Amino acid sequence: MKKIKCNFCASERCEDRRIDYLYSHQGQYLLVPNTPVEVCLHCGMVYYDAAVLKEIERRFFAIQEQKEEPDQYIEMPTKAYT
Repeated sequence: MKKIKCNFCASERCEDRRIDYLYSHQGQYLLVPNTPVEVCLHCGMVYYDAAVLKEIERRFFAIQEQKEEPDQYIEMPTKAYT
């Protein structure tokens, strides 16, 4: 990824990292581990490359249309906040 200046705090101290990204569309989810991002070391703002997000979206729809298989399925408990 290209080094950036933070749009939130204007810091130039950003670091390449890998995170778990949760893609969501109309109540369906795809967990994408090891997603490359840049994180501002001053304020914590996270920046995603557009090509990475497009690839995640492509994979999500390919899985939904059963053109690709996910690596695995996981169960996620839910509990409403009342």
